[in-house]
Amino acid sequence: MRTRTEIANDFADPELLNSIQRPFFVGVGGAGMLPLALAYQKKGLAVAGSDSTRSEILSQLDREGVVSVSLGHDGVPVRDHCADCLILTDAIDLRTSPEVAMARELGIPLFRRSQALAHLLRGKKVIAVTGSHGKTTTTGLLVAGMREAGLDPTYFVGAEVRGFESAHFNDSDWAVIEACEAYDSLRDYDPAFVILTNLELDHVDFHGSWESLRNTVVSFVDRVPEEGRLIFCQDDSGACEVAEMTKVGSLGVTVSSFSLECLRLPGDHNRKNASLALALGETLGFGESFAQGVYGFLGARSRLEPIAVLRRGDEVVDCVMDYAHHPTEIEASLQALREQYPGRRIVVAYQPHLYSRTADLIPEFASALSLADVAVLTDIYPAREKPMPGVSSLRIVQLLRCDHHYVPSRFVLPRFLAKLVQHPDVLVVMGAGNIDETPGSFVKEAHRLGWLSADLSEPYVPEIMVVVGGRSAEREVSLNSGEAVYQSLLRLGYKARKVDLSEAALGDGLLTFVSGVNRPDLAVLMVHGPGEEDGSVQGFLDYMGIPYTGSSLQASAIAIDKGLTKKLYQEAGLPVPRGVTLRRGDPLPIYTEPVVVKPNSQGSTVGLSFVSRQEELESAVELAFLYDEEVVVEQWVRGIEISVPVFGDRAMPIIEIVPTTHYDFAAKYVPGATLEICPARLSEATTGKAQELALKAHKTLRARGITRTDMIVVGEELVILETNTLPGMTPTSLVPQSAKSAGMSFDDLVDWIVKDALTQST
Repeated sequence: MRTRTEIANDFADPELLNSIQRPFFVGVGGAGMLPLALAYQKKGLAVAGSDSTRSEILSQLDREGVVSVSLGHDGVPVRDHCADCLILTDAIDLRTSPEVAMARELGIPLFRRSQALAHLLRGKKVIAVTGSHGKTTTTGLLVAGMREAGLDPTYFVGAEVRGFESAHFNDSDWAVIEACEAYDSLRDYDPAFVILTNLELDHVDFHGSWESLRNTVVSFVDRVPEEGRLIFCQDDSGACEVAEMTKVGSLGVTVSSFSLECLRLPGDHNRKNASLALALGETLGFGESFAQGVYGFLGARSRLEPIAVLRRGDEVVDCVMDYAHHPTEIEASLQALREQYPGRRIVVAYQPHLYSRTADLIPEFASALSLADVAVLTDIYPAREKPMPGVSSLRIVQLLRCDHHYVPSRFVLPRFLAKLVQHPDVLVVMGAGNIDETPGSFVKEAHRLGWLSADLSEPYVPEIMVVVGGRSAEREVSLNSGEAVYQSLLRLGYKARKVDLSEAALGDGLLTFVSGVNRPDLAVLMVHGPGEEDGSVQGFLDYMGIPYTGSSLQASAIAIDKGLTKKLYQEAGLPVPRGVTLRRGDPLPIYTEPVVVKPNSQGSTVGLSFVSRQEELESAVELAFLYDEEVVVEQWVRGIEISVPVFGDRAMPIIEIVPTTHYDFAAKYVPGATLEICPARLSEATTGKAQELALKAHKTLRARGITRTDMIVVGEELVILETNTLPGMTPTSLVPQSAKSAGMSFDDLVDWIVKDALTQST
């Protein structure tokens, strides 16, 4: 933004522009700056500029030598270009801009964009369009009419339009410009004719009051020469007030002044815009061809612009982008959509623009948005402003009178909308900030859910990310499991990739492969141990909005804590070994019976010791403390070791584990080190009881997907040792053996895991 002090003190006399030869444009890639830079280049000047982002068009202009472009903001290119002036938009902060600092150091004058544009238009008959709303469309209507009438004017429209370029500079006597009232850039223009679409209080951060804004516009209109004219909307009180105060001859126009049956653009507001353009054409005698050009105008980009038509069988959803960012504009756009799509549900996704504008108009925004059937609000686009205490989109949401939702982060807005819309909705994505990125992402998200469009006409193939590796002691086990699952996914026809999140997050830190539309449809978790299956990875994926296999963050965190799990099982009436959980410094318990010592939050065989004598306990505890900050010391229950997998709500065949020695890490993972029998050699009654206990353990944890509960069978009794929420999938793993016993191949098992997780995520 610009302050009145900056406008008065920091910018040079525009007469100095007469002698410039080497202008430098700060923010040269902007919609308003690039056409201006090209116009100066067309006049024979050596043009250069800088921008934070190098677009394809900037790269092309740089390659062709039309405009020398520097990426990033740095004062050095200003000096290297030997610039003799700096031209910048009102978005550039004079206090922090390196280019401005360099210009001041070199004594180079500063000019606003409006000053440079006004200088370029000297000697032309300028038709200026101003007002709170409808400037871009009305400017486009004028240009379309004049082009059809063969007048070929110079013009600068404030945004992209459909049907022709947004700016054009030539030697024509005529020029058409969009003149923004925001920061008194109007003072720089000398119009021959002014169209005032409407006027109401906005940009209060600069004008402060209605009187200040109105007087700014009156002063601008008063610059029109005696032979010129103000053409204004007679239906608008603000425009009428300006007309009454100006000394310039005025023509009030209403929609009923013209026949508009063949106008392409829907809505009363567009009929008013067209009436103003037609009134000017009639005043200047531009003829019938001018009117035909107005009637045929296709509209401005992001002004009720159709983005996509989505189809899923006989179902249809339309997606539209609209620039409306003021309550009056929102109301007008929604009225036009009702007219264009009669009888259909209108879903509006809106991003408020500026804290200052939102703060002053919260009830008005809520009233306008309530005209939709469904309103979805996201975070405020701040532009140049800092957050204001108490100003939030939520305050608008709380006043809405239609069905509504609040999505605080626009980054998850596309996927939310893709799940929300249904046949035959019309989705309008609305706002003047960076929400214009949403429609394209929405279409891609809808494609994931089976919707097809002109650009995405092939059925979507889910992409699966197999998460492997990690930073626990079971990293290598994870790599083996992950490779087996990855190969199975490829055989099953899924798009699959392996990712080590620990390397990505702790290495280069680039996580673009899990964000936005680049994210996978599902993460298959093949990681084990603390930091991986304890809720850490699950929490990260929850935050990124990526569904995953296995249990939730909460269930995973509980299950890996052996002491907490045992407590929950005891409360649920499940049989568990007697024991205690030790922290560093706690006294050692005294046992008269053999015990098992293990880290509280590691895998079932990491740091594990079997202690028969009290004197062995201290070293066993110290070993376990190498792997964790808490250690479990519990009754060594001797009997038949079994493991009972649960798939969703179904207990699977039981595996009997017969190690040659103790069931340690090597016995668990080295092929052939342990005899594993499936189904286990148990009585029918014991089998049923074990499966019942495994299901109850699964439900007690509120687990999902696959779990595997380890138990000891002592005679006819059962004791639960622990439950694993992410069982391994290596060739020696127990779950694949149980699945095989139930008639499921490894690929069948992997397919079940994927489909179960995808079903739960929808």
